Amino acid sequence: MQHLSIFPILIPLLFGAIMLLPPISRDINSQRITSIVGTLFLLISSAALLYQINTEGVQLYALGGWQAPFGIALVADKVSSLLVLLTAFLAFCVMLYSVAGQDKGGAYFHPLFMFQIMGINGAFLTGDIFNLFVFFEVLLIASYALLIHAGGKQKTQAALHYVILNLVGSSLFLFGLGILYGTLGTLNMADMAIKVGQLQGETATLAKTGALLLLVVFGLKAAMLPMHFWLPKTYASASAPVAALFAIMTKVGIYSIFRVYTVIFGDDAGELANIATPWLWPMALLTITIGTIGVFASPGIKTLSANLVIISSGSLLACAAINSEAATSAALYYMVHSTLASAGLFLLADVMSRQRGKAEDRFVRSRPFIQPRLLGFAFAISALALIGMPPLSGFVGKIMILQATQSSAQTMWVWPLILIGSLAALITFSRAGTTLFWRHNGNVAAEAEPAKTTEIMGIGLLLLASPILVIFGDDISEFTQQAAHYLHDIQASAYALLPGVAQ
Repeated sequence: MQHLSIFPILIPLLFGAIMLLPPISRDINSQRITSIVGTLFLLISSAALLYQINTEGVQLYALGGWQAPFGIALVADKVSSLLVLLTAFLAFCVMLYSVAGQDKGGAYFHPLFMFQIMGINGAFLTGDIFNLFVFFEVLLIASYALLIHAGGKQKTQAALHYVILNLVGSSLFLFGLGILYGTLGTLNMADMAIKVGQLQGETATLAKTGALLLLVVFGLKAAMLPMHFWLPKTYASASAPVAALFAIMTKVGIYSIFRVYTVIFGDDAGELANIATPWLWPMALLTITIGTIGVFASPGIKTLSANLVIISSGSLLACAAINSEAATSAALYYMVHSTLASAGLFLLADVMSRQRGKAEDRFVRSRPFIQPRLLGFAFAISALALIGMPPLSGFVGKIMILQATQSSAQTMWVWPLILIGSLAALITFSRAGTTLFWRHNGNVAAEAEPAKTTEIMGIGLLLLASPILVIFGDDISEFTQQAAHYLHDIQASAYALLPGVAQ
């Protein structure tokens, strides 16, 4: 049990490596079985880790026995363990969908899938900001290859833009790390949080430059305006399992903003306290605005799903700008909801597209579905969740965000934009549902194929998460409040991880 903290990284690494070896690498069925077993093990170990953290407290795992701040440290707390469990559940659901046939479009889908999960989990668990960069690169390299899975000109073009932007982001990340290491002499997050308050004058100004460079990088990952433009086309062009897995990619950027600018550059950072807040406010509000415009202009379900991801990113960035325990708690709840609901809609869009012939997922009159009742019910649940209508989790998450506003100025800006974004989603989903399910031409398309059992299971589990988040909402919100308190308490999130440092 003492090694549970590293299991979410080791399990996908080992299973991904196994699938590169013959004879498994040559047999798609063997790869499918290995992937299902691997994601199931990951889900079980992640749930066990969350339980351990909830009962025993934060786990500091020093690789090789080298203690922080000099060694590589993994920190499993309530924030990181929650997001690791979210990643594991998402991976399991997406893999169930993939094994029905979506994994046959290109080589090495299963190993790349596992390596991306490894990178995502590593980014959530690392206690060292340089290793955050390393895990960013691991998940990005895997995502480059997954993005062009199944080929096609559109995928290649979107992948090219995505790769170039992220290479620029990686360069800025290194520059920012170099500046911070030069001023602080450490890249361990807990150690940085303790030392940053001691900076003054020109040294503090230099460190501020490095910190703002990191904000640009994290903003790029989180699809924050004006660095959001890569997301709609990239997500809409990706294959369904890849787009669904990418639903958590923006959350890695959001998590990094919360971790770095709450723990390191938070209230106790001296001259650098809350340096990100003045930048996050306008960018968050503009991100919600541009996402809302994108929702209105969406020509199909996949593009609609991608623009809803932008709105959710803007909402989470607004929580980061509010910079309170209540806002962080709301963000954690809403992060879980939006990730699973968006992923479910990406998968559902693929099933609907395959049953409509040449019209695919576009909002145009076309042939009827083979499974209209099943798809209609799933579409309604997905729409209600993403709009934020009661009684599903989107409503609870948005209420928590609205209640977290602390002043009349915050209320005046956040409430209208959140509500208008929900209204835009309501109008677009209503238009989409009317067109897709009620306006038909002719008979069922000859090339249409019904959803397979494992595809229905994957989508069903993702959609089922929304009512479960409401049923157990009291316990989950209490957990997120405790996680938010830990993140805002420098004694727990910094000094407690470096027991040899005087307080």
